[in-house]
Amino acid sequence: MLRHTRILASRLPRRGAVRCISTFDKYRDTFDRFGITKTGNKGVFDGEWKGTGSVIPSVNPVDNQVIAEVVSLPVPKRGQVLLAMRDALVQNLEPLGQVVSLEMGKILPEGIGEVQEYVDILEYALGLSRMLNGSMIPSERPGHVMLETWNPLGTVGVISAFNFPVAVYGWNSAIALVTGNGVVWKPSPTTPLCSIAVTKLLERTLKEHNLPPALCSLVTGGSDVGSAMAADPRVNLLSFTGSTKVGQQVGKVVQGRFGKLLLELGGNNAIIVMDDCDLDLAARAILFAAVGTAGQRCTTTRRLIVHESVYEPLIQKLIKAYGQVKIGDPLEQGVLCGPLHTSAAVEVYEQTLAKVKQEGGEILFGGETLGGNFVKPTLTRVTPSMSVVKNEAFVPILHTMSFKTLEEAIAINNNVEQGLSSSIFTNNPANIFKWIGPSGSDCGIINVNIPTNGAEIGGAFGGEKATGGGRESGSDAWKQYCRRGTW
Repeated sequence: MLRHTRILASRLPRRGAVRCISTFDKYRDTFDRFGITKTGNKGVFDGEWKGTGSVIPSVNPVDNQVIAEVVSLPVPKRGQVLLAMRDALVQNLEPLGQVVSLEMGKILPEGIGEVQEYVDILEYALGLSRMLNGSMIPSERPGHVMLETWNPLGTVGVISAFNFPVAVYGWNSAIALVTGNGVVWKPSPTTPLCSIAVTKLLERTLKEHNLPPALCSLVTGGSDVGSAMAADPRVNLLSFTGSTKVGQQVGKVVQGRFGKLLLELGGNNAIIVMDDCDLDLAARAILFAAVGTAGQRCTTTRRLIVHESVYEPLIQKLIKAYGQVKIGDPLEQGVLCGPLHTSAAVEVYEQTLAKVKQEGGEILFGGETLGGNFVKPTLTRVTPSMSVVKNEAFVPILHTMSFKTLEEAIAINNNVEQGLSSSIFTNNPANIFKWIGPSGSDCGIINVNIPTNGAEIGGAFGGEKATGGGRESGSDAWKQYCRRGTW
């Protein structure tokens, strides 16, 4: 079903007072840059903008009020098109970052940083356009040689999540396009404006290069759209970012038609802090990893595993740091933690803290809702065996626990269903090599002396186990978007 969008007035609380103000009118200049209007935005693009279905509201998570409602080229030349896309994003870096902040709720520096990630992957894909190569393999037959080639799959479907409404599409579409594929994008139903703004920029660029704009198609909507994409054999590869539960359902459907899958699911990421590390460095990294984006990153640190000899001093550092975090409107300067994306997430926050108490855990800091979608980033003390620790909650709650030996800490790290990102803080090379080796972390991302959150585009991004096993972005992740041939 085709979709439309519309923008209504919102009520933004400021300094204790509530006054009526239109979110759209306040940020009209930003929306105008992308051709987003207050009503009648069409949410389907296949070379032309369309929309005949039900209206989808775009809601500002600051106050839960409605912002808007959403209705055969040589490879090096592909790279030049991607370069032009990169330039279009750079020219609109801050305005597009504002749209991300308004619609998703992350602070403005993070919104701009997310768009920069899209810029970075386009630059990476530009380099790939001169480097995509196969292999020459010795043959057992006299006078023969085998060649390995990589050709486009055809159509790549991208189902992205609310927490990175621009970057996840960017990671997938840049690599899909440089490898010769077309892209169909189904964004989160709660972030349609971000997808419309991006698609309008890509539309202009493709037209300027005399290419069909439908190479970057868009279908906004709900789960019905995602289900149709999963079942459609014309979608040669489906990249899905979301929860493990939904990803498992998507995987069964795509596998049932022998399609290709790229799954980026839950994380439940952990940091291990050894007794020989720099505690100040660790504390700063933990704060950023646990509180950033209000705890709504795939790579957010959920579990903190601390050596018993340094547990108390580290927790005191964290409590002090948490107390200095400014919470508020993500577009206000100095704010470090914005709102949760939906009111449903606030309920998850409350339910998770109730489970901590039921299982005998302790709230060390926070544990309060602050009105609307705002909550206080929280520290708990738990034991690794508690079920609340093993079930990821997409909110700013950091579960802390202690250990005696590195082997015990690694076992705690690995003893969850997911395996996305992990990190250890230590100054001991022996600890580092054990951590990154076969008896160390079982995650896809294994960090040392840096937090779990974030990822550089040059490396393959993804995780193991119930995280799905997919890999996006750098290294040889581009091969997932291709058909391998041996001849």
